[in-house]
Amino acid sequence: MNIQKVVGELKKLYPGKNIIFNDPDNPTEIICEVEPGNLTPDRSVIIAVLEGSVSHIHGESKETYEVLKGILEINIEGKTHVLQERQKIEIKSGELHNAKGRETWVKVTSTPAWIPENHKL
Repeated sequence: MNIQKVVGELKKLYPGKNIIFNDPDNPTEIICEVEPGNLTPDRSVIIAVLEGSVSHIHGESKETYEVLKGILEINIEGKTHVLQERQKIEIKSGELHNAKGRETWVKVTSTPAWIPENHKL
């Protein structure tokens, strides 16, 4: 992933928003908090630019993934789905999931808002 290019684009599109790397030394997912959960507890919105995420569940929130750029391969409860740009998929709370892409841009909306305590590996 071209980290400098991705971060530059995120900063241009979403000025002043918090950018998070899943692994600072070797990021496979870069997250921009567009609507952080601490501002609106009923929902949060992030833009994730990813190569891959680890399998995890959310105990409380459901997520909607919408592909903005690229192709996303998402595995939900053992079933693989391939999404093209503008396609969406919903992940219910408690469903084990992970995602793969090639610098794929995904808008992730969580309801209620995502909080770290709700994210379980």
